[in-house]
Amino acid sequence: MSTTLPLFWHLSSSSKKDRLDASVKLISSLEHFQAQFEASSPSEEDEGNDEKPDALETLNAQDVSYSVRRLTRGLASPRESSRLGFSVALTELLSRIETVTCSQIFALIMDATKSQGSMTGQEERDVLFARLFGMTAIIQSGLIVRTKPLPTSQSSATLASSFEGYEQVLTELLVLGEKKSWLRESAWWAISLAADSLKAAEVPWKDEAVHATAQHLFVENKIWSPEKIALALKLQSAFEEFNWRPLFSPTFKNPDLLSNVNLQTLALILKDSAHDGGDADAPKIAAAGGWKTQLHYVWDIMLDRLLNTSNAVKGNFPEFFRIVVDESLFSSTASPERKYWGFQVFQKALHLVSEDNMPMLFTKNFMRTWINHLSKQDRYLHKAAKQTVAEIQTFVQRNPKLGFALILQLTGVHGSQQFDKITKTKTLESIISTMDVDDIKQYIAHLLNQANDSEVEVEIINARRRWIIDQLSALIRNGSIAKTGEWVETVLDWFVVNGLYVVKKKSEKSRFIGLRQIPKPQFSDELRQACRDKLLSCLADLTNHIMTIESDNAKVKVAGVAADGELWVTKVLSTIEELKQEKHVSSIAEIDKEEEVLRAKVREVVAKLEKVSGNQQEAASGTQLLLVASLVQQSCSEEVVSLETIELCTNAATREFSLDKVKKKKTKKGRPSASAPIDEADSDDGGPEPIDAIVDTIIGFMEESTAYMRTIGNQVFSLISGQVKISTIDLILTQLETRDPAAEDEEIDEDEEMDEDEDEDEEGEDAEGRSQSSNDDEEDDENEDSDNEEVDEELRQRILEALSVNGIKAANEDDEDSEEEEYMDDDQMMAIDEHLAEVFRSRVNEKKASKDLDAQREATHFKNRVLDLIDIFMKKQPSSPLIIRLIIPLVDLITRSTTDEKQLSDKARGIARSRIGKAKEIASAEEQKVEGGGGKEKGEGEEQEEVTSIFETLHKRARTERSPDHLSILSDCCIYISQVMLHAGMQDQVVVQYCHSLIDFISRKNSSLNVSFFQQFFRRSRTAAWNLRNDLLEVSGKAANLYRQFQAYQLIHDLLTEPPFDNHDEVTQYLQALCKTLLDVISRACDGSDSSLGLNASQMREVLKLALVGARQARKVAVAAQIPQPQNVATIWDSAAWTQATDLLLASERFKGAAQMCKQVVQIASAPSNMSQSQSKGKDEKKVKPKGVSKESKERRAKEEEKKGGNEEVKELKGEKKRTSRKRKTQVAGADGIEGEESAPSLEGQGKKVKRKKVA
Repeated sequence: MSTTLPLFWHLSSSSKKDRLDASVKLISSLEHFQAQFEASSPSEEDEGNDEKPDALETLNAQDVSYSVRRLTRGLASPRESSRLGFSVALTELLSRIETVTCSQIFALIMDATKSQGSMTGQEERDVLFARLFGMTAIIQSGLIVRTKPLPTSQSSATLASSFEGYEQVLTELLVLGEKKSWLRESAWWAISLAADSLKAAEVPWKDEAVHATAQHLFVENKIWSPEKIALALKLQSAFEEFNWRPLFSPTFKNPDLLSNVNLQTLALILKDSAHDGGDADAPKIAAAGGWKTQLHYVWDIMLDRLLNTSNAVKGNFPEFFRIVVDESLFSSTASPERKYWGFQVFQKALHLVSEDNMPMLFTKNFMRTWINHLSKQDRYLHKAAKQTVAEIQTFVQRNPKLGFALILQLTGVHGSQQFDKITKTKTLESIISTMDVDDIKQYIAHLLNQANDSEVEVEIINARRRWIIDQLSALIRNGSIAKTGEWVETVLDWFVVNGLYVVKKKSEKSRFIGLRQIPKPQFSDELRQACRDKLLSCLADLTNHIMTIESDNAKVKVAGVAADGELWVTKVLSTIEELKQEKHVSSIAEIDKEEEVLRAKVREVVAKLEKVSGNQQEAASGTQLLLVASLVQQSCSEEVVSLETIELCTNAATREFSLDKVKKKKTKKGRPSASAPIDEADSDDGGPEPIDAIVDTIIGFMEESTAYMRTIGNQVFSLISGQVKISTIDLILTQLETRDPAAEDEEIDEDEEMDEDEDEDEEGEDAEGRSQSSNDDEEDDENEDSDNEEVDEELRQRILEALSVNGIKAANEDDEDSEEEEYMDDDQMMAIDEHLAEVFRSRVNEKKASKDLDAQREATHFKNRVLDLIDIFMKKQPSSPLIIRLIIPLVDLITRSTTDEKQLSDKARGIARSRIGKAKEIASAEEQKVEGGGGKEKGEGEEQEEVTSIFETLHKRARTERSPDHLSILSDCCIYISQVMLHAGMQDQVVVQYCHSLIDFISRKNSSLNVSFFQQFFRRSRTAAWNLRNDLLEVSGKAANLYRQFQAYQLIHDLLTEPPFDNHDEVTQYLQALCKTLLDVISRACDGSDSSLGLNASQMREVLKLALVGARQARKVAVAAQIPQPQNVATIWDSAAWTQATDLLLASERFKGAAQMCKQVVQIASAPSNMSQSQSKGKDEKKVKPKGVSKESKERRAKEEEKKGGNEEVKELKGEKKRTSRKRKTQVAGADGIEGEESAPSLEGQGKKVKRKKVA
């Protein structure tokens, strides 16, 4: 007993794992005790006493009988999770031992759960739950139908179960269900478990038990409930030979409860709502208990029988779902609670239905309810509707083949074509993303079949066609769908046919789907424009799409091409040209001969560009894309590319790639023909570079508002970026210059007016021959137009206000009958004139300001797009020397942009940080003379002067820049160019500029630089930074204040962390100079001779920290330089002088606490180096060399000793820090309050004095 008692406590644990572990240990122990007890046979006098009170102790071990009783009593315990733990243990124990009967356990449960009149409500609930859990334990353990007799004597055999015991359990469960409505579902669920056990059992009283069950459930109880339906379905399927018709009637007309004639009655019962009882034929329904969010288990049984079982009533599931779910749970009068159940039923059925029955789930009422609750977040069942969306998405991912069927339902009769837009979800988009190529083709065919319907009204078919256009473009835009050539070409061809042509006659054998049927009615002009716009939008998306194609047995990722490697834009242009020759269509726009000649020339150049190979192949591909895209834009958009631009771009491509070297042809009038190529020699006659003409066309694309032109421009520039020259960069940077948009507009207007005047002059005297009557008519028309113009109410109110100020009342229609008319004198007229002039002047200024604001906004957007070109160039050509020319303009945009151009400034800042501050490759200044075309080649000296000038400009900007963010950008740019200059052997120029900035930072109080500006350079360029050592040490003595002096010490500390030990002489000399400087600072601070050097104790410790670093570096230098004994370290770091400094500190009342750190400096400086110690030890060991000690072992031992010595010094220093920290009450932080300065780890912030409070 002592081994099982502790286990009962853990059965009540709130942790499921602890409860299960305790149950396993308890049952294992009890099985062991019972096995030992069964080893001894029972006595004769105990045989046949199983019904006596002591029968449990007679056949079971003492621990087992105690455990059975305690587990039974523990079912009523309200402590934590005891009911769960005790019921699981009891169920498992009853299933393991075979020495108890069903009646015994039933009696124990009833005896332990007797209710009394004095019980509270909680105690009564505990008793009822205890009975429910106890009966469930009897059923789940199998004890209720166990056929094996008890191990009693041979003369009498007692069975573990009996019909009486089964009926007792059944009756008690029915009583529990009737006593409390909220217990009915659980009690009847336990009865269904008993029915399952009875079906699988082979007890002799099986038929008797079935009749008794039917008698208790259906004869004695005529009230129907969802639990009764669930049990009826289970019993009917388990015992089919039983006659169920008389038991189910008259409530159900057919013994098959799921037949169509019973569905109305079934829906009424399953709705579980109160019935008024007015209808005599209505079934008697049990009173509804409290509503539960959990769906009743009867739905699982019904759906399993309708959808999964082999003998299900096939064919009536759609009718069942329509009547029982859609017209009941989703009816317009149903409560939100019933609709919530309906959503759960839908989610369960969705994963069980077949492909044929799946569309039947999307019924009318369900779709209405679902869309309504999805559309707004404040709807009561919005979360349930969102969960249904998630279930549908999961279902489609598991069954991609059903995606198309789902789309048909969501956009069908009961759904909405704008489902995603109305519900503010991406349900359709996510479903389409999971569909394979075959389903996508099927979906496209479905959409195109709906585009023609002559039986509906024009407004309806136009709205449907508009939706189809949006859906087709959404397919192209969806990045999750594979862009295979066939279905994408189908969509693009349909857009071309209906956007650019009119179908006159159908051609059923045509490869174009749009020609296989004449649209009825014909597409309107608005829809044709929509087709053209979506065509360009799709081409923009496809141009950005990356396709993996095989080239020379290797996979290459190319943008904007189909699987066969051809550009999508080229395919569209081929379709347009092919349809021109088609007899069944006519073009909606006529093309003149000049444009047709130019198009032929472009096609000829494009064919030649396809043959370009080698290093220029990528650039040729980009130029080809530009030319073809220009022709497509010319055909599809209202913002056409001018013919002059296309011709200029074509000629530039011919010159850039040497496609044609034939001399120009002359027309009869002596001017060059539009189709005549330009000789390469013409490019040297002061004309622009070919690449500049191409890039200028791209910049023209950036000015347009369409995404198609911007995308094409970016993609083309990405491909031709390798051909960019100096003049090209200058052309791009010119677009970023600050100009007055209003002034430009005025210039453009003036040019247009001059052109119009010239045209009018050319017309001659015909204009003067106009009749006076026509002028009169025009004046009349103008007057009529002016009368019809709408009155500006705001202007009207201002004029009335100006009149009222001067005492004049506005005239009204009602004043016509007034007898006297008031007149104004001259003074009143002058006053009104001034007020009216002010009103009209303010009106003009408002219009002008609005116009200027729009022009400024457009200019900012254009510059943003130009910055995209710069970003593309820096990304594609990270090692190009032309990047250096982009740095100053980027800095100007970042630092000098106005508040209206914040977006432009932020974008330039992002480019500078990502492409310059985090650059993995740097530009080469020496290659500029090779790649930098567009003018005279620069010599090496000129290149270095240009880079040095840019570097100097950046440093000058940094010294005066007040913004920390801008200073960070300038620091990144300076470091980038310094790396370029160092690679080009221009270290001296780098050091000079950083030296000037360093002097400005330390010696000038108002300097805008911070210590981080130099620390980044020190980390990136250790060798170049070392050349600043002497200047840094010298300028530290000329610091503007103590704060800057200690920042100089911080930089010295950074230099000393990794000095160049390979140059021992330089390091030695610098350490000696540093030693003298620090000693001088300590001496002047102690004797107070220098009033400007007013150090406090904290600042003195920072000086000594730097001295400790210098002493350790001197020790390392002595080892590396192999300075002979004695005083190898003292020759660098004067130990005697530091001893004197220690005495000065001890004598000073202020710095007495820092003397210990000075002693550490003396100890390090006076001690011999580890190298010398190891050398001396080596000499001694040479005299007596033990066997087995090799040279390598001695070196390893010397290194270990050196490491050990260093660790001891570190520990010593840490101990000193702890001791000194206890003494200090406050610590000076001089960096606080100085704007733009960043705090450094150790020496920062030590330059300002603070007054300490005296602690009483």
